[in-house]
Amino acid sequence: MFAVCVTFQLNPGSTAAFLPLMQENARTSLRNEPACHQFDVLTDTSKPDTVFLYELYEDKAAFDLHLTSTHFRTFDAAVTSMIAAKDVQTWDTIAQ
Repeated sequence: MFAVCVTFQLNPGSTAAFLPLMQENARTSLRNEPACHQFDVLTDTSKPDTVFLYELYEDKAAFDLHLTSTHFRTFDAAVTSMIAAKDVQTWDTIAQ
């Protein structure tokens, strides 16, 4: 398995517009990408401009395919101006 953790720091006031787009991207990934096993979108009320993702793919190739998908590219183009910073971490082994 291949895990991806993403922390978005959004521009102030962008969360309400960002979240529906992010949630649709997650739903579409789970529905259309057989190698996408989990896609959690998390928020914390004490950090209103921060969104955390936990994604789980079969392998790195599946994540790379996700990045080239039409739905991801559409999402990415729509939210670029809403993002102040983005931190992406990947993990290639999950201890069982």
